[in-house]
Amino acid sequence: MSHGEDQRKSQTILPGATLGVLGSGQLGRMFAISARKLGYRVHTLSPESDSPTGQVADQEITASYDDLEAVSDFATRVSVVTFEFENVPSATAEVAARFAPVRPAGQVLHVTQHRLREKTFLREQGFPVTPFRAVRSVEELQIAIRELGCPAVLKTAGWGYDGKGQAKIQSPEEAATLWAQLGTDEAILEGFVDFRLEVSVIGARGLDGAFVSFGLLENSHSNHILDVTVAPARVSPRVAAEADAIARGVLESLDVVGVLCVEMFLTRDDRLLINELAPRPHNSGHLTFDANVTSQFEQQVRAICGLPLGSTELLRPAAMANLLGDVWENGEPRWAEALRLPDVKLHLYGKSSARPGRKMGHLTAMANSADEAERIVREARCRLMG
Repeated sequence: MSHGEDQRKSQTILPGATLGVLGSGQLGRMFAISARKLGYRVHTLSPESDSPTGQVADQEITASYDDLEAVSDFATRVSVVTFEFENVPSATAEVAARFAPVRPAGQVLHVTQHRLREKTFLREQGFPVTPFRAVRSVEELQIAIRELGCPAVLKTAGWGYDGKGQAKIQSPEEAATLWAQLGTDEAILEGFVDFRLEVSVIGARGLDGAFVSFGLLENSHSNHILDVTVAPARVSPRVAAEADAIARGVLESLDVVGVLCVEMFLTRDDRLLINELAPRPHNSGHLTFDANVTSQFEQQVRAICGLPLGSTELLRPAAMANLLGDVWENGEPRWAEALRLPDVKLHLYGKSSARPGRKMGHLTAMANSADEAERIVREARCRLMG
């Protein structure tokens, strides 16, 4: 055995150890379920209590991410720290790293939690990205609009997900108003992409540099929130292979150990452009829990623990539909009606109250074709709402 191999083996975190998760939403919950199946213990830290992750973790620590004493104490009690939520301050990751390996590393978080840093990094590494300009004043915004044209999308540089902190600019006259509304001193203006499809690739990379992906997933959004994902994406083999190569390149350039999602636009002339990165399991990969040999969550456990990555084979074509708080609008959803469809699986996240736009759960359907899986999952969601 070579010295390098020997060193990597000694870094393997074996079942029975305790894994730490920063963040406590549904991604952490599904991570914890996968970790427990493999015999690990799980501790979670976030400002929430009775959280989706906390309900299935061995220990739930309720503390602010800025409480560096609590973060230090948390990290001393676990063998490795990972994320389920990328908007964790860099200082939190740095402090945790003094006591336990942080995977993916804080540097990955630093790049991906800031839209401007992320886009600049990708462009410098030669990846295809949507055209963009940095904007720090209304004057710079007006210049950027002249260069990129309208429509364009103005986004805050930091702390954004699910369409938060962004606005579409239809004409240069809107610049001053939208800049004031955004209330930031650093933003990014992105050229509007006339896309045919929104797609994503979730990749996992091990401690030894091994890479696997779940193939290209096809996503449709409603009000900037993912609505339905279909696997495999209905695209040409060339596009699917190219997307995979892009994802692999991104994980390698960032030296990711763990799971990362690359969200992309497929243009009308079949070009792929990276929209954004998420350094964690992703909503579009929830269907892997049921439809793949190894889920994205188990893959995250394997990667951060230095275990070999599992097969990502898709067992059957599948589709996932998000269940937002809106589904509860007319009272308790009709669970039994949806589950009369035998190929449908229900996942609820244990959140205490349903609010419009809040992710409460999802449905997965499997079928003999992607089209059929999508039809079934949409029907199941309709049945829930009567």
